[in-house]
Amino acid sequence: QVQLVESGGGLVQAGGSLRLSCAASGTIVMINDMGWYRQAPGKQRELVATISSSGSTKYAESAEGRFSISRDNAKNTVYLQMNSLKPEDTAVYYCSAHAQAWGAAVFRYWGQGTQVTVSS
Repeated sequence: QVQLVESGGGLVQAGGSLRLSCAASGTIVMINDMGWYRQAPGKQRELVATISSSGSTKYAESAEGRFSISRDNAKNTVYLQMNSLKPEDTAVYYCSAHAQAWGAAVFRYWGQGTQVTVSS
């Protein structure tokens, strides 16, 4: 099995910064792409950013230029640096990984989420 645990969320003023971390653990064979998604109250979950195993990145239009995703393959950890935060960034942020555990097929795993609140 693969477990994902997010950390780094919290309350920040508009214009501030936060750095989210997500560490994968368990009987990991490999991790392909990793990403961050967010869900605001009453809204659907949406993609924020993804990063491939080779480091290729993609961003949502709302995040591009303000957010930066990175990963440390040796630590099985993905990060999301969020700068110039806006109130509309307020959401629960979820880490996701396309990974394979020993004795299992490739599977899309999700973390439990971490709350990010941006005050105006």
